[in-house]
Amino acid sequence: MKKLIFLLIPFLFLSCFEPEKNCKDFHTGTFEFQTYLNGEMVTSRFVRNDSIEIDTFQGKTDTSSVRWVNDCEYVIKNLHPKNMKERQAIHIRIIKTEKDGYTFEYGKVGDPRKERGSVYKVEE
Repeated sequence: MKKLIFLLIPFLFLSCFEPEKNCKDFHTGTFEFQTYLNGEMVTSRFVRNDSIEIDTFQGKTDTSSVRWVNDCEYVIKNLHPKNMKERQAIHIRIIKTEKDGYTFEYGKVGDPRKERGSVYKVEE
């Protein structure tokens, strides 16, 4: 019984371990996001400074404000919405960081449904 307890103790500490997130490394730079759209892999590229994000997708450019809630969470809102759907702010939470990118969870502000994605930094 004592051996079992000694074997379980390291697992308890490992289960509480959360890898370090370096979210500030991704506050600025040029990034790419890939997703499937109508069964085809498409890439969106965006440039972000601390308060503005300029997104280019399929030849169209949009500008959004960026408001950092904390080091790992931010809200983006389209500055020039063309319809009601584009007026909705998006809350993004960085879940995990790696050397060249991060995994995030996102959804419309106020909507409990969340999606996940990954972004890769292509330039400083």
